[in-house]
Amino acid sequence: MFTFQYKQIGRKIAYYRRLRNLTQEDLAKRINISTSTLSKIECGRYNNSLSLSMLMTIAEGLNIELVKLVNFDVREKTIEWITPSNSDQS
Repeated sequence: MFTFQYKQIGRKIAYYRRLRNLTQEDLAKRINISTSTLSKIECGRYNNSLSLSMLMTIAEGLNIELVKLVNFDVREKTIEWITPSNSDQS
């Protein structure tokens, strides 16, 4: 139902993670989830179970406000983002 939004949230998580020079493993350890789970979230494949609580935890782990992950302006709704690969660790 909200597949596009989940993919955009995942891409934002990957963007802020890279901006902070964190690997998926680094962030996963910070927020106490598996690297596999974080990879699925970043790729938009974890949408059925992605809770507000999880998003808050991720935002805290990235040291950003939650709104940066869930707010979409018009430009973001139309930008084609590069999808993170499953093997992305940087």
